[in-house]
Amino acid sequence: MRENVRAYLIINAAAYGLIIIGFAIGLGFPELHAARSASLEADGTGDLVRWLVNTPPLFALTILAVNVFRLSLLTIALPSLVVPFAGLAFFGYWAVETGVTLVPISPPGWVALIPHSLTLVIEIQAYVLLLLGAYLLGRCWLFPRAFGAKNRRQGYVRGLKRIGLLALPALALLIVGAVWEAYSLRYFVHPLSRLLL
Repeated sequence: MRENVRAYLIINAAAYGLIIIGFAIGLGFPELHAARSASLEADGTGDLVRWLVNTPPLFALTILAVNVFRLSLLTIALPSLVVPFAGLAFFGYWAVETGVTLVPISPPGWVALIPHSLTLVIEIQAYVLLLLGAYLLGRCWLFPRAFGAKNRRQGYVRGLKRIGLLALPALALLIVGAVWEAYSLRYFVHPLSRLLL
């Protein structure tokens, strides 16, 4: 990260900025949030979350599995292994969609957003590390000589090493984020929302 501070800061600004843009879109067009919520109910996500919230350890494992496999691997890492920088574009779409989804529809929802904001900060930091890795992989792959590699194949391998190194602290952040999300939803957000209703 020290070698790529500028890229890290730009990726940070873009990641949080896209979520804020999605949030603003959700506020401006409530029907988009309603459609997204209906979609989550239709695919069973809402029922699963309501069932898991009462068992925080299982909920944390489920959150971690979704964040590692669906978002980290399928959205960021694997697309970037096939097409340079593809994971950045896929994440951008996810960030805007997530911003739309996060818009509270009631006063208790706004209160619940306070502890849930820390979840967002932790998890986005993990994704930023992976996005930085995807960016460096793309650069090593397309411009191998700039990274001391003789050809694109060698540049690709060097890029893989960089994304692999960044994946370790990202995984640690995802574990912390999953535990915080599961326990905060159970012991802060859930009781608070029931109290305010």
